[in-house]
Amino acid sequence: MLTFGDEAGPCSGQTLWGDASVDRSAGVAWDWVELQQGVVAMSDPFGMVTNLRLLDAHGEALSHVQVTVHLHQLVHALPWQTEVQRALSAPS
Repeated sequence: MLTFGDEAGPCSGQTLWGDASVDRSAGVAWDWVELQQGVVAMSDPFGMVTNLRLLDAHGEALSHVQVTVHLHQLVHALPWQTEVQRALSAPS
């Protein structure tokens, strides 16, 4: 999803990164906003949505805050901002 900004508000959208196989699929999604031309950031760092269940060394499910910390590390390593900029600059 992508909305183009105007005087009333900036460009914004959603990004979904994932992988699917015959047996299963996994993904992480988040909203983003263009802060200024060429600069995009997550709208709500705690608003990520995922179907992943992260476990600690003892097999216990991590808390929402712990999952968020791990997902931020994952998102930081992805080239998502480049992909958003490419979508923003594509001819409509």
